[in-house]
Amino acid sequence: MKKILFPTDFSDAATNAFVHALEFAKIVNGELILLHTFELPVYDPQFFPENYNVVFDSLQLTEFDMFKDEIPKLHAIAEEINLNHIKMSHRLMDGNLLFNIKKAIKEENIDFIVMGTSGAAGWQAFFLGTNTGNVLTAVDVPVLSVPSDAKFNKISTIGFTTRYREKDKKALKSVLKIAKKTNAIVKCLYVKTNDSDVSPSTIKQWEEEFVGEPIQFSLIPSDDVQDTILDFVLFKDIDVLAMLTYKRNFFVELFKPSLTQKFSNRLGIPVLAMHE
Repeated sequence: MKKILFPTDFSDAATNAFVHALEFAKIVNGELILLHTFELPVYDPQFFPENYNVVFDSLQLTEFDMFKDEIPKLHAIAEEINLNHIKMSHRLMDGNLLFNIKKAIKEENIDFIVMGTSGAAGWQAFFLGTNTGNVLTAVDVPVLSVPSDAKFNKISTIGFTTRYREKDKKALKSVLKIAKKTNAIVKCLYVKTNDSDVSPSTIKQWEEEFVGEPIQFSLIPSDDVQDTILDFVLFKDIDVLAMLTYKRNFFVELFKPSLTQKFSNRLGIPVLAMHE
């Protein structure tokens, strides 16, 4: 059984992502580990009141009370969409979010992370240093990021970008496993730039290797890689976009505000960031 870590701050974005996490767990036959973290303030005892221990205890208690109150709401959501059979466990951890996520990955043998981002504008923040962005570049398990306005729809089409490298092939096979479990088609895009070094024979070899699989290969000549990918998402009815995290700067450019506008009418789609 796959283990899926779901970090949550109980915001609307996180609650929306929870539905995606449940559905994803259903697809990959997984269980959810719900993680809520909080950071106690750093203090200097010489400037802190004598009762600082009481203050700290009260802060911890407040976090625990919120955790205790919010978890049943998530279970209610699972029951409402008939996914209450998905196994769930819970962790409340004090400290830095990223540190605790890494710790949980190691201790729980996590296979995937599902996290929410705050809507279309959140795409820029996602890759520029917010919680999800930090996680994306700092962990070595796939991260499914879900915009707050992306309602779950059955996954019928998964987009996958490639440069026809061996590491791309490995990732594509992983995406294909997910696609088969939901009877989806994988639409594989290669953006051929002027300085591309991929030979026609390599492309043919890939097509022959995956013959009979639910994969459609597309080659689009363009030097504007980011724009081409976004157009591909819009016009090919992509439900989830799977990408290898080539470079952080690539993602920053891909989801900067001017390009994000193209996603707004689509209400945003989840992105599965896979690691090289």
